[in-house]
Amino acid sequence: MNHAAMPPQAPLEMPAQDFANAPVGVDAGTERQDPIWRMAVFLPALAITGGVLWGLYGLFAMSGMTGFEYVLLTLIGLTFIWVTIAVSTVGVGLAGRLDPARKPATGDPLDVALLVPVYNEAPWDVFGNAAAMLADLTRQKGGHRYSLFILSDTTDNAIAAQEWAAFQALQARAPLPVHYRRRAQNTDKKVGNLVDWITGWGAAYEAMLVLDADSLMTGRAIDRLSTELAADPKAGLIQSFPQLIGANTLFARMQQFSNIAYGWLLAEGLAHWARTEGNYWGHNAIIRTHAFASSAGLPYLRGLAGRRDLILSHDFVEASLLRRAGWRVRFLPRISGSFEETPGTLIDYVIRDRRWCRGNLQHLRLLTTRGLHPVSRFHLFQGAAAYLMSPAWFVLLVFWALLGRDADTNVISYFNEANPLFPNWPPAMTHINSAIFLVVMYAMLLTPKITSALIIAANGKAVRLFGGRRVFAGAVLTELALSVAYAPIMMIQQTKAVIGGLIGRGGWTPQSRTAQAYPMVTLIKFHWIESIIGGLLFLGLGMGLVSWWLIPIAVSLAFAVPLSGLSAYPLAQIGLAGLRLDNPLTLREPAIVVSARTQRAEMRARIEAPKIAAE
Repeated sequence: MNHAAMPPQAPLEMPAQDFANAPVGVDAGTERQDPIWRMAVFLPALAITGGVLWGLYGLFAMSGMTGFEYVLLTLIGLTFIWVTIAVSTVGVGLAGRLDPARKPATGDPLDVALLVPVYNEAPWDVFGNAAAMLADLTRQKGGHRYSLFILSDTTDNAIAAQEWAAFQALQARAPLPVHYRRRAQNTDKKVGNLVDWITGWGAAYEAMLVLDADSLMTGRAIDRLSTELAADPKAGLIQSFPQLIGANTLFARMQQFSNIAYGWLLAEGLAHWARTEGNYWGHNAIIRTHAFASSAGLPYLRGLAGRRDLILSHDFVEASLLRRAGWRVRFLPRISGSFEETPGTLIDYVIRDRRWCRGNLQHLRLLTTRGLHPVSRFHLFQGAAAYLMSPAWFVLLVFWALLGRDADTNVISYFNEANPLFPNWPPAMTHINSAIFLVVMYAMLLTPKITSALIIAANGKAVRLFGGRRVFAGAVLTELALSVAYAPIMMIQQTKAVIGGLIGRGGWTPQSRTAQAYPMVTLIKFHWIESIIGGLLFLGLGMGLVSWWLIPIAVSLAFAVPLSGLSAYPLAQIGLAGLRLDNPLTLREPAIVVSARTQRAEMRARIEAPKIAAE
């Protein structure tokens, strides 16, 4: 069953780009930026990291440097630099908030296509969200002309039949043009889905606003993005800052609270230093259609044994190619009303994270692409480094465990005495020194969150949006405790994902949109490695061989199974406001979220009514 209801075709060529040769006559670095913001991010980060490494080198060098110690120093530097960059970004975000708000942009009306690629999703959710967005768009006065396209790659015929029924229901009452197309095959996944639309109908639309199946945007947000693109003829892509909605479980609420309470400051900092060399996250962004078609077509990568590999995390690469062709890529975090959902459990989050890890590791192979702007290369490298840091952290954890509690329990020193081929551990690097470094690292990791929380707490109006100071303080402490508890588990899972990605293992499983508690057998199978490592750490603690500073990590790993089970707990139902991790989006739901929930329920009733009648 391959239903389609599309407008007349308007083909647009989208050639695959040549990574080995830069576009002729284009210099991605010609539009020079004021370097002050970038200097404010990278110079302090490099200086702090350099100072830490110099101090540690002084300790290590007291007994002579060895290869082992150089490796350890390198790992510490690689992990610490990313932490300091995050802290510097927060600082830039703070300074950036002092800038006055930009004046509303103006521009000629555009023909904008709203694209919703779907793959075996719940049709009532997709079309319910679409109905809410279309209704809200009709209230806008921007003059832009919008058309909605549901681009289905669904392989399940039963779901496809429901999609068609939902499309007919939406089309019958939609205030704007609505179209539907289902591809016979899911060729090249989301990339292929969008290319199919661009090469078939893209020439008729000046801009396309790409949404995910769980995306939801207010009409005002869509209209503002459209106007910003119209006002900037050099802009190829403008990315919004999606906030998380639909969070009811403990894990989802933790992600949502972090996104809303802390994410805004990091987003502000990123927008200030990235400027026109921003990034793309694959959804809730508006794109100039002909710019994208002419400069962002993706070739296949040459894989092992000569096979062709699809570029999986395509969004980062597409942003880099747009900038390479001279188009601006901008990030406007102050455009509110952009939303998406988040996985409801730890397992669902990890499964999605594996997909992203495999795709982001491909970016390492693209760093030599000719003509890329240096900031674009940084985005690509950072995407891969975000996952590579987990194996680095894991190796450091092993080192700290081997340090022991004192000289008598230092496993490395023990083996050094037995075998002179092993390097001497510097006497100055005691368990106390390593504990100090751990404390400093944790402090740096938490600094962005604590800074954001203090800013909100100091603003009476802002803190009232979170339920008041007492509720907000309880929510912050709860989120910090949960983050510390789940971080070691994520470290192990991401290390597994990196290993799997490097050897080409792991599928591209669609994201689960519904939170469900997993049975104990599944939890044990999923987290057995963490449980064993945690048990070994506790064994070492009991024998007096492991520093007690590692107790928080040992507890997290040893109790990975119950913590994972707890992640599915319906936190939204408990009575204690602070522990409920309330935030402005849960205390006062945006009107578009309420409308979407109503539209989803109505759409589901329409779709399932014939089935119920037949039964």
